[in-house]
Amino acid sequence: RFRNVTGVQTCALPISLSNLFTTPAATGVPFSWKDMTPVAMLALDQFVLWVNAEAPQKTAQEYIAAAKAAGGKLKMGGTGSKQEDQILTVSMEKATGTKFTYLPFKGGGDVAVQLVGEHVDSTVNDPIEAVAQWRASTLRPLCVFDDKRMPYKAKVTQTMSWNDIPTCAEAGVSTEYVMLRGIFMPGGVTQDQVNFFVNLMKKVRETPESKKFMEDGAFNTTFMTGKEYTSWVQKNETLHRDLMKEAGFLAKP
Repeated sequence: RFRNVTGVQTCALPISLSNLFTTPAATGVPFSWKDMTPVAMLALDQFVLWVNAEAPQKTAQEYIAAAKAAGGKLKMGGTGSKQEDQILTVSMEKATGTKFTYLPFKGGGDVAVQLVGEHVDSTVNDPIEAVAQWRASTLRPLCVFDDKRMPYKAKVTQTMSWNDIPTCAEAGVSTEYVMLRGIFMPGGVTQDQVNFFVNLMKKVRETPESKKFMEDGAFNTTFMTGKEYTSWVQKNETLHRDLMKEAGFLAKP
């Protein structure tokens, strides 16, 4: 529900992830982001390729070679079906000519535990979902699926920071994938109303609490508004639909 921002009335701001694209495509629910007004990209979630710390593969290239040799038998754990983790797995398969057996779990915590227990061979978990196990030396990060390294240089383990993890492209795996964390408003709002929340979010981003949250979660802190943000959303809707179509994830008409 939205009303004006004069202080007399209130509003609700949906905060969306990339399921903004995946859920309608996978279920056929008649909903589109175009029904809303894009306000701002607050950040992007990173994804990291993880293996068990006892795995023989020390690099992403070594792991992809092992996956090719296994002929689809290596297990990739992820959160949910036909959502971000599985779509990223499909993207990696497409880019590298590999095949994985994808196993869905309820959440990122479960996924990390399954990898620690060696019930799966790898995961594409978010940093924050596997950092405790990495710090405890039970998981090993191989690469991050972004076009640049994470900027955070404080040591997480005794020897490594997030910044020490190579991009997957650096590691010889040409796959990129990040997940939206953005806000929207209902359709039909005025530009003044949009501007109010854009300016508010700019102030929030500069607070110590926000900066700490971003570093703790190892987020990509990209911020977008206006036409740039709308263009990004449109491009990523197309990207997700193409990957889901190739994987056979689209809802049948």
